[in-house]
Amino acid sequence: MFLGEHRYTVDPKGRMALPPKFRSILKGGAIITRGLDSCLFLFGALEWSVLVEKIKALPLTQSDSRAFTRLMFSGAMDVDIDKQGRILIPDYLRAYAGMKRGAVVIGLISRVEVWSEERWRTYKGRTEKNSDRIAESLNDLGI
Repeated sequence: MFLGEHRYTVDPKGRMALPPKFRSILKGGAIITRGLDSCLFLFGALEWSVLVEKIKALPLTQSDSRAFTRLMFSGAMDVDIDKQGRILIPDYLRAYAGMKRGAVVIGLISRVEVWSEERWRTYKGRTEKNSDRIAESLNDLGI
């Protein structure tokens, strides 16, 4: 399971370390792609295959289904973890996420999100301010 908030640096070549616990979970293979809210999603091979099956079931006739499929797959790339525990984030994904030097790696149970430090700070601040309202809106889900 992926948990926590971790800060890392992205080097000029686009390499970024992952938390040691995440490395062991991802050693079977990983895929990075455009995520939602201007972050990147990083999936282990098994979770990626689950997502692939769900997306394949979306109706081709709906424009939102096509748009979401394009967003997820056109940006997707297999990544390897090197001996220093780093992955290479391609230029186009770093540009999409607004990532320069600082990155925040978030563990979200079955996936990892990678954020630029600035965008994470903004998103987190906004979400924390609205946490009571958000929690109340989830009441119907039994949370």
